[in-house]
Amino acid sequence: MINKPIIFFKLILLSLILISCSENNKLENVNKILLFGDSLMSGYGLEENQALYLILENDLKEAGYNIKVINGSVSGDTSQDGLVRIEEYTFNGEIDLIILGLGANDMLRRINPNQTEDNLRKIIEILRDKNIKTILAGMKAPLSNGLGYKRKFDNIYLKLAKEYDLILIPFLLDKVALNPKLNQNDGIHPNYDGAKVISETLKKSIINLQ
Repeated sequence: MINKPIIFFKLILLSLILISCSENNKLENVNKILLFGDSLMSGYGLEENQALYLILENDLKEAGYNIKVINGSVSGDTSQDGLVRIEEYTFNGEIDLIILGLGANDMLRRINPNQTEDNLRKIIEILRDKNIKTILAGMKAPLSNGLGYKRKFDNIYLKLAKEYDLILIPFLLDKVALNPKLNQNDGIHPNYDGAKVISETLKKSIINLQ
């Protein structure tokens, strides 16, 4: 004889589990990701099929996520440049998640960290108003810029991530910077192997949205 109360209880329990999983899966509604940075994410110096956005899209697919990754990174861009063009990439409401990775060129040009922070804050607030999820990819200044500048610049990302409750990648080039095997001849831009390491870093942060 079929025990109907037990079957009914199991069905309710299964429904509650599925609802809970759905509520906790923040990637459920992520169909398009935008990489919004500079030459470190744009694929500078690489073949088109070696670009970071393609590597990341494939890595996510292999992890079970059918998500389109779009390259919105432009070589040479500062945080101010990013602020000017952010609307261009987000006006149609098709972007669900942005990896914000600007600031390296600000640092190289020794732009006042207060200005960099202000620009990034404005970008983050634009994205928040559009309900676009944001992962902040940080950068670190070298000691050659001076200890005071380094401390102030490096703190920008931690400060903004805490203020806006964002997932933070403390250093986009973690495990890649200063490694000759993972960089092009200029010692700055990642080669194909370096891009694969960065993709793995980004993938982990994206999955952590869950």
